[in-house]
Amino acid sequence: MVKALIAGGGIAGPVTAMALQRAGIEAVVYEAHVPGTGDAGSYLTVATNGLDALRAIDADKPVLAAGFPTPANVLLSGTGRRLGVVSNGGRLADGTVAHTIRRPRLYRALHDEAAARGIRTEYGRRLVGAEVTADGVVAAFDDGTRATGDLLVGADGIHSATRRLLDPAAPTPRYVGLVNFGGYTPDSAGATEPGAWHMIFGRRAFFGYVVDPDGGTVWFANVPRPAVTAAEQAATSPERWRRQLVELFASDHGPAGDLIAAGTLELAGDSTHDLPSVPTWHRGPMVIVGDAAHAPSPTSGQGASMAAEDAVVLAQCLRDLPGIPQALAAYERLRRARTERIVAQGARTGSAKTPGPVGRVLRDLALPLVFRFLVTDRSTAWIYDHHIDWAAPVDYRVATNSS
Repeated sequence: MVKALIAGGGIAGPVTAMALQRAGIEAVVYEAHVPGTGDAGSYLTVATNGLDALRAIDADKPVLAAGFPTPANVLLSGTGRRLGVVSNGGRLADGTVAHTIRRPRLYRALHDEAAARGIRTEYGRRLVGAEVTADGVVAAFDDGTRATGDLLVGADGIHSATRRLLDPAAPTPRYVGLVNFGGYTPDSAGATEPGAWHMIFGRRAFFGYVVDPDGGTVWFANVPRPAVTAAEQAATSPERWRRQLVELFASDHGPAGDLIAAGTLELAGDSTHDLPSVPTWHRGPMVIVGDAAHAPSPTSGQGASMAAEDAVVLAQCLRDLPGIPQALAAYERLRRARTERIVAQGARTGSAKTPGPVGRVLRDLALPLVFRFLVTDRSTAWIYDHHIDWAAPVDYRVATNSS
C-alpha cells in the first residue's frame, strides 16, 4: 500500500488524510503544534463548494455540526445605507448553506473524524527537511525524528516549509494592506436576525458581524494600514487594540463600537497575506495543497473550501492515474487555474476595503449597482456550484490538457 506523509494538521491535513484513505492510501499527519483544549479563536466560513468537497468523502456532517448556517451577507455603508444583499457561499441542492465555524472547533471536528477513521496524527512534529530516495521520501522533523513514505504532502499553510523544500526560490506571502481583528460579544443579539452577516464599509475600516444561535455576536474588523511589526505586536495590549478599534468606528453608523467595547478580542493585529501564484507545486514524490500552494485573502471566504477541494482532487488523481508523478502533475493541472482565479477574486474584494476619501464616495455610489447587477448568484456560480464527483474517474488525457 502507498503511504503518504502529511505535513500540517490544520484544515488541509486531516481532510487530505481522509481523502487519501478513501483512495486506498495510508496517511499519517504530522502537526507542529500540540492541540489546545479551549474554543477561543477566530471564525471562518466554509462555503458550499467546500462542504460539497467534504461530502464527497463523507466528512461534511461533523463540520456542519461544529458551526451554524450563514447564508447571506447584508452590505451597509458607514452611514447606515443598505447597499445590497448577496449570497454568502451559495446553496447546495438539498438546501445546505455556508457555515460559519470557530476555527478551533473546526480543527477539532476534522481531527476527531480522522481519528475515528483510524488515521494517526503525531503532534509536536514540525517538518524541517525532506530527502527524495529511490523508494520515496524521508521527512525530517525538528525533534530529530524522521519518517519514510512514498509521498510527502505539504499541508503546512501559507508559511509552508514544504513549499521551500520544493523550490528554495518560491514566493513568500504578499501583504494585502489589511490588519485583521476578531472577537465575540455574548448576549448581544438585539434586533439583528441570526445567521446573516452584516458587512459595514466604514469610513476608516471595515466591520462584519453576525449573531450566532446562542444570542452572541461574532465580529471582525479589517483595518487598512501598514503591517503590524513583531515589536508593535509585543508592545500593544488587548485593551489598547480595543481602544484603537473603537476610535476607528466612532463616526460610523452601526453597532461596531459597542460590540468591540463589550466583547472579547480573540484575534488582534493579524497582518493579512495572500499567495497569488506559486510556480512549483510538486517535485518528485512531494506536493503542496491548500494555503501552501495558493492562499487567498480571508476576504474571499475560500481558504478552507479550496483546501478541501485540493484534498479530494489529489486523492482522485493518486487513485486513478498510473504513478505518483503523473498523479501530481494531473492534480496541479486540474487545480491551478481555479485556485489562482479565486485568489485574484479575493484580492479585488479586499481592495474595496482600502479606498481613500474620494474612493469611499465612489465606492458607496457604485456598490448598490454592483451588488444588484454584477455580484449575483449567476456570476458567483463558478465558485459555489463547483462539484466534485468522487466516483468519477480522472481521465489523464483531460487532466493533462486542463488549463
